[in-house]
Amino acid sequence: MDTYPIPARSLERYFKTNGNTLEKNYKENLSGFRDWEQADHACDWVLLPENMGEHLSIDESMHQNDLFTFVSNKDGHGKKGTLIAVVRGTKASDVIKILKQLPEEKRLAVKEVTMDYSDSMHAIVEAAFPKADITIDVFHVIKNQCDALDELRMRFKRKAISEQGKEKAEFNKAKKRRKKAREYYRKTHPRKRGENRGRKRKRANEQFKPNELANGDTKVELFTRARHILSKSGEKWSESQKTRAELVFGFAPQIRKAHSLVCKLRCIFKNKKLSKETAREKLKVWYKEVSESNIKELIAAKRTLKAKEEDVLNYFVNHATNAAAESLNSKMKGFRSELRGVRDLPFYLYRCTMIFG
Repeated sequence: MDTYPIPARSLERYFKTNGNTLEKNYKENLSGFRDWEQADHACDWVLLPENMGEHLSIDESMHQNDLFTFVSNKDGHGKKGTLIAVVRGTKASDVIKILKQLPEEKRLAVKEVTMDYSDSMHAIVEAAFPKADITIDVFHVIKNQCDALDELRMRFKRKAISEQGKEKAEFNKAKKRRKKAREYYRKTHPRKRGENRGRKRKRANEQFKPNELANGDTKVELFTRARHILSKSGEKWSESQKTRAELVFGFAPQIRKAHSLVCKLRCIFKNKKLSKETAREKLKVWYKEVSESNIKELIAAKRTLKAKEEDVLNYFVNHATNAAAESLNSKMKGFRSELRGVRDLPFYLYRCTMIFG
């Protein structure tokens, strides 16, 4: 029997027509979703107690325009056996109520939980895993200080914008004065035919141009573009970034001091040979330097760090971070992007449990 190749256009039309049917059949018959015992409440919570371990992470992530709290097992390394719990929302009382459905002996066996600065996450961990040590992620500690440094940069940027506005106003006033002077001169000194006199006048429609600095930036542009360099330590700067940094530090010595203090804090956490008590002493010295700097943005960030000092210093016990939770969030978002978004949340979470649970 002769066979004929199916035209590409016909195949394309077939899959456009039957793609939804294929997807529906996979969901209803092949995936096993209808036999999933957690399908009824998956929109609100999912628990996988078999994945419990001694070292956990907790974080929040956005799905379908709502925040979800995720609890994961570090020993799963972002693969099968990583996901423990998914709870809609971040309200401590609601999440605690769900997590307490996990077996008590497994909850009491948890030794450490890593998290960010969130107070609600802190309350959740204290209630659900009472014997666990809480470790605040170092990345969020440094980020909080960098945010304070960025607020300081914005203070000087606003000042530069104000100065530029005054310069523009003076320029416009001078332009109006020149215009009036020209009109008065024309009235009092009628020009004879072919006569050239006086200096060449400036254009009436001349636009204001702010002064450029040595690297080609205006002062406002300088403080705008400095955002990308102040979050890094000096040894990571390129030559052009070093030039920009020196200009910034010249206009704002406070930024130089604040950047130096943030780098000192970063060095404390980079030194993995430090014990918890040694790190505590080094932090005390750093607190004093920040207080003496009189930089209000950095002092506010210091207070946040000092309030959570014990949880932050737990980093020097096992050097644990919240990178596992961030990695899991990234993988789930990558999976979501492959699906072109989430239309059916329970089925999406079911598939996530098949991959990460």
